[in-house]
Amino acid sequence: MSKRRPEEVIELISRKMKEKGKLAVAFSGGVDSSVLAALAHRSLGDNAIAVTIKSPLLPSGELEDAIRVAREIGIRHRIVELNELNLPDFSKNPPNRCYICKKHRYGLIKRIASEMGISVIADGTNVSDLAGYRPGLKAIIEENIWAPFLEFEVSKDQIREMARILGLSVAEKPSTTCLATRFPYGEVITLEKLRIVDKAERIIKRRLNVGVVRVRYHGAIARIEVEKSARRKFFDERIMDEIAEQLRKLGFRYVCLDLMGYRSGSLDEVLPRKNSNAAREVPTS
Repeated sequence: MSKRRPEEVIELISRKMKEKGKLAVAFSGGVDSSVLAALAHRSLGDNAIAVTIKSPLLPSGELEDAIRVAREIGIRHRIVELNELNLPDFSKNPPNRCYICKKHRYGLIKRIASEMGISVIADGTNVSDLAGYRPGLKAIIEENIWAPFLEFEVSKDQIREMARILGLSVAEKPSTTCLATRFPYGEVITLEKLRIVDKAERIIKRRLNVGVVRVRYHGAIARIEVEKSARRKFFDERIMDEIAEQLRKLGFRYVCLDLMGYRSGSLDEVLPRKNSNAAREVPTS
């Protein structure tokens, strides 16, 4: 991890962006991509563009957040549609599902950027992402995507500090991931299942006022993960009954709280260790 001060990292990345001349940012509206988009706009003005993928994998509200934050930053913004469920093998949900998705997403963004005379695509992957199983990192290498937070060894915490310095409204936004991460490998992903877990998470967020919620889909079982400090919010019989009743109406037969709390990539815990480490060799320049 970089020992540089956030202000120094901002300057280094901004300088590198100016050298690129034109830049397209893979933009989700989360903290990482928002910091990149803000720096790109500040460094390149109209020679920078943010590209957002509109997809059934997006949790509710994420597209609207991306639109709002792009306007806040002032960067040009393109929204393009991609239904990953139509990609070969994606819906079968193999362990390399993320690679399949990222490969097509980067390819789509590159085509959009090429139409605008832009050859460099930037992605917000950072060194904190290297701690888990990330098959999508292979796509970054193959598609020659620039990952400045990897190049300058920037962590998630450092990116949040950069967001605060830049005055971005998403500085404290909880991390989120695509809805496909709610399904164990081998569980076929369908549009209906995506909608079910999305609705289930919205129910819990509204009822408990928690930022990070994952409803892992195990067939008839909903396994709920929230941050460790938020687990106590379930410890009321009335609340547990309400949440169980509403999730059962969505089609779950059993509703369970994971006593270990939220942890990124909990469904990767079943993978062999050699597989879980396979995607970490990523270039940093």
